[in-house]
Amino acid sequence: MNSRKVVFLFNSTFIIGTSAGFIIGMLLDWQTHLNDIANFSFGGVAMVVITAAIWTVIAQMGFFAYLTIHRFGLGIFKSVNLWNKVQIILIVFALFDLVFFRHYFFSVEGESLRGYAVMPLILLAYGLIVAYVKSKETERTAFVPTVFFIVVVTMIEWIPALRENDLTFMINAIVPLLVANTWQILVLHHLHRQPNGKQPSVEDMKNEPTTKRPSS
Repeated sequence: MNSRKVVFLFNSTFIIGTSAGFIIGMLLDWQTHLNDIANFSFGGVAMVVITAAIWTVIAQMGFFAYLTIHRFGLGIFKSVNLWNKVQIILIVFALFDLVFFRHYFFSVEGESLRGYAVMPLILLAYGLIVAYVKSKETERTAFVPTVFFIVVVTMIEWIPALRENDLTFMINAIVPLLVANTWQILVLHHLHRQPNGKQPSVEDMKNEPTTKRPSS
């Protein structure tokens, strides 16, 4: 990864994540924003853009932090299979914590855990889909790290919204986080395959050879 690839990754992720966050933010309160635009008041729209951009930057920081942790884990456990098993355990604990602690802090008397399990299961299902795509394009060993990144890292990035327990706020946060994280994890191996002396582009990635390589 040279500086051109890092800049491309940062810029493309920022644009894609912020755009996704802006769209969902507008849709969740479209009537208010339409009225503001009709009255030439753009403060609310600007806040939607800023909020989406903040969540996208958080996703970018989480991605580079995970790349460091992933290499660190491989160095400690000296085995891809062992490190993957550790990540599976961490995924299970993270999903359990998301169910248990949200129920513990926000449930009303008599409310069961079942309703609080829906969100983690959806996140896990999405992570499995992204991991399937990643492993098909790279190697089978990329499956577990991708699930870990999409589920556990996204969950950590999502904590400020989870603490508020407001559905609209949580959706406004999770959409740019997931879109940005999905783009980053799926574009990374394409960037590795691009020549170092050439400015990366989406068009080149579409036309690149389909030969698999290990994922970083």
